[in-house]
Amino acid sequence: MHEVNSNLRNGMDTAAIREAARNLDDGAVTAGYQGNREEVIALLNGALATELVCVLRYKRHYYTVSGAHNGPIKAEFLEHAIEEQGHADQLAERIVQLNGKPDFNPASLTERSHAEYDDTEDVAAMVKANLIAERVAIESYRQMLERIGDSDPTTRQMLIGIMAKEEEHADDMKDLLS
Repeated sequence: MHEVNSNLRNGMDTAAIREAARNLDDGAVTAGYQGNREEVIALLNGALATELVCVLRYKRHYYTVSGAHNGPIKAEFLEHAIEEQGHADQLAERIVQLNGKPDFNPASLTERSHAEYDDTEDVAAMVKANLIAERVAIESYRQMLERIGDSDPTTRQMLIGIMAKEEEHADDMKDLLS
């Protein structure tokens, strides 16, 4: 009969895990975190700026579209604005979990954003601007996922979920162009 170390459970050193968990200063970030925290926070702050600009663009489009026949487009713009705000909230929360500071500074928002703001008056131009912005967001998230790899599974899962929603938004905008 061989002796089993009571600290090893299912191949894990629970005593070491418990001891490392006593460092409370890092909150949700444990000793086993493999990501480059500063780089991930910077990437997430860029995405946060992008989402905030998208909220503002969709809100502007929602409030400026008029005409009875544009009701469905107006509703789509509002729905997307609300969903983009949700993405911004997720990103800000993750930045805080990583012990970073979410950057909501309006003075530099558009220069930090991957997507552009749009103030066109034409409905078709609004839809086109939103489709372009969604495509920018999709590619930005794809590149972020590539950079993060498997080093931060929580951030990775969040970004995958947001990217899937951006793809849905792009499909919606493409349909509105038809």
